[in-house]
Amino acid sequence: MSTPQNRYDFAVIEEKWRDRWLAGKTWQVEADGSRKKYYVLEMFPYPSGRIHMGHVRNYTIGDVVARYRRMCGDNVIHPMGWDAFGMPAENAAIKHGTHPAKWTFENIDYMRGQLQRLGLSYDWDRELATCDPKYYRWEQLFFLKMLNKGLAYRKLTTVNWCETCQTVLANEQVINGACWRCDQAVTPRQMQGWFLKITAYAEELLAGCDRLPGWPEKVLTMQRNWIGKSTGAELEFSIEGSDDKLTIFTTRPDTVFGATFMSVAPEHPLVAELSRGSERETEINDFVQRTQAARRRLAAGEEPPKEGIFTGGYCLNPFTGARLPIYAANFVLMEYGTGAVMAVPAHDQRDFEFARQYDLPVVPVVHPDGEKLDGATMTAAHEGPGVLADSGDFSGLDHEAAKAAITARAEELGVGRSRITYRLRDWGISRQRYWGAPIPIIHCEKCGVQPVPEEQLPVVLPTDVNFDQAGKSPLHILESFINTACPACGGAARRETDTMDTFMESSWYFARYTCPDSHDAPLHKPAADYWLPVDQYIGGVEHAILHLLYSRFFTKVLRDLGYLSIDEPFTNLLTQGMVIKDGAKMSKSKGNVVDPNELIEQYGADTVRLFSLFAAPPERDLEWNHQGVEGAFRFLSRIHRFVLDNREMLRAAGEELPADLGEADRTLHRKTHQTIRKVSQDIDNSFQFNTAISAVMELSNTLFSLNAAQADKQPQPAVNRQAVQTMLTLLFPMVPHLCAELWEELGQAEALDRQGWPQFDPEAAKEEEITVVVQVRGKVRGRLQVTPGTPEEQLKEMALADDKVQSFVGDTPVRKIIVVPDKLVNIVI
Repeated sequence: MSTPQNRYDFAVIEEKWRDRWLAGKTWQVEADGSRKKYYVLEMFPYPSGRIHMGHVRNYTIGDVVARYRRMCGDNVIHPMGWDAFGMPAENAAIKHGTHPAKWTFENIDYMRGQLQRLGLSYDWDRELATCDPKYYRWEQLFFLKMLNKGLAYRKLTTVNWCETCQTVLANEQVINGACWRCDQAVTPRQMQGWFLKITAYAEELLAGCDRLPGWPEKVLTMQRNWIGKSTGAELEFSIEGSDDKLTIFTTRPDTVFGATFMSVAPEHPLVAELSRGSERETEINDFVQRTQAARRRLAAGEEPPKEGIFTGGYCLNPFTGARLPIYAANFVLMEYGTGAVMAVPAHDQRDFEFARQYDLPVVPVVHPDGEKLDGATMTAAHEGPGVLADSGDFSGLDHEAAKAAITARAEELGVGRSRITYRLRDWGISRQRYWGAPIPIIHCEKCGVQPVPEEQLPVVLPTDVNFDQAGKSPLHILESFINTACPACGGAARRETDTMDTFMESSWYFARYTCPDSHDAPLHKPAADYWLPVDQYIGGVEHAILHLLYSRFFTKVLRDLGYLSIDEPFTNLLTQGMVIKDGAKMSKSKGNVVDPNELIEQYGADTVRLFSLFAAPPERDLEWNHQGVEGAFRFLSRIHRFVLDNREMLRAAGEELPADLGEADRTLHRKTHQTIRKVSQDIDNSFQFNTAISAVMELSNTLFSLNAAQADKQPQPAVNRQAVQTMLTLLFPMVPHLCAELWEELGQAEALDRQGWPQFDPEAAKEEEITVVVQVRGKVRGRLQVTPGTPEEQLKEMALADDKVQSFVGDTPVRKIIVVPDKLVNIVI
């Protein structure tokens, strides 16, 4: 019978073990070449002030992996830090009259306490914050190294501008035409900015997608599509009345004889040039502005209804001499290829729809085998294979052969060349914000753009700043920061006031974790070589073409600069699902947030951890269910009560099992080893923590029910002890505080976190008897109780000898007997 003293006081238990683990630095780890390493990492958080249930789920998943791998004998590194630069801190400073640094570090302190309260097994000695000059000084060094290698450069460009945040956004940070941070509409703006040449690694980034089998295919597909490799030809069309050329890229040079007009992006410089001074200039300008505004409102991958406008200009087909009208079309993108498309409506569906809408010619030049297409009667473009016709010397060629032949002829004529293009564009890293790492550049009127000498790093972000309510960066007017000396001539010069995109910090933090105390270099190569790559990375799929792509790029750059030896940063990637409540993702704006602090106060950290793991597989969305939380608490309470109520019996029991096992002993012993097998498989193979927990629940039910039987039918103490110890060991990665406490209650001298993962005995896990179904004419007519692995011939004999089966077979000849081992005997008569 449970006593008040045996009540599950989770608050006392969790505080005791949290303090013990932190004081003893239980999870501190060092590189050890004699041991197999395992690096598990969750994407580090922005210190917004409070963790949410998404954080709880993400970090609990990682913690289970870390604890499990330690118990398997690996040397596990499991670090945590803070992605601490960014707009929210600046917005908070403006709103509350505080400083971003004060707001950030107060949040870090609070959130660190929350994570520690969850019992997450981090090596806190490796903690870092990206807003610390000791961290971003090395990021500034990387920038200078990239500048020296031509991988960083400055140019005038049209950028995505967020008026609310007063900053430039990378293409990847514009979601459905809006800022990814504040959700306000983005507008184009021309300005000077700094870029990283990620396109120099486009082919390696693309090829690397095929060498990441541990990544979800959906993430790899998103990256492949974002890189967007296309193989084709670049062709030059003379502009009528001008010495200029209009260069286009096409993947279908075989269709050049069927081109009937030219489509260019509304932003293409030629549009303004051709319309300038014409009577339609205003109409064309209005079309361009309207198209740009409409594009920014489109969802990712969405296309607008086809629309265009004639610019008044013509170009000449280099193969036929035909005059092709030049249209500005809203479906042509300036960032793809050259921003101009050779329109062949007979063989491209978008061109076909556009041509029909604006009454433009459709000229088929690639016909399917045995068929003759008629442009006047075609109802859709033929985009498939075929043979060329009406294509001069190339008529009669297969379309693939024609691609190579026409490209070669273009090269001979000096009007084209073969080319590979990518959708990927260079990474714009300039941000017109304060709370970021300063770009280490000095502008001198005499010497031009000058890098800050390496020995002067870090360029420290000044803290003596004031914010106005308009939200503009104070760096632009802070003379004490701006005014400096030119490192080349010594004369008066001005610092760069743009700061770096915060994705710069998160693109290499995982490497810095391996050597956070390295003072003379950004990375200690022996440590980085030992720990990297990350074996298991965990985070949201929303970072597929932001952080994950940038981290792959950064890793390759650091490799080429000599800092790293790896090609890829993350061997395996788990993208966990969202936490859903009331049919929507938990968010403050929807008013459906559940505060983890309140749950921990009411039920304890172990219950919150258990629920977040049990409610759904990690890669799927977790539907919030308060009854599920209560159920998890009841389950843990039953385990606690059983162990304490039977503490004396369990402590007195020996570790060795008795030789004479009764029926209850055999049942519990078998279930114990079956559970070890199931839980090990579920964690090792697919991180299916929900089914692993379910298996432990089944073991506990068997344990409880057998011990509720009459005394002479209960398992012996040693068998009970083995089952309880196994249950605690298997649950320890999920609910560490309670399991550690109950392990100690069993009188164990060595802490549970130092125990190895249990191994199952295949013989012990075998069922003593199983049921094999016997069918006659497809209907169940009998059941056989047999030992697993009974030979097929023996099963046939037993089935035919069964009285019930015989009553249905009788004297009817048996045509054949089909045996599914350990499951089924099917008698065909």
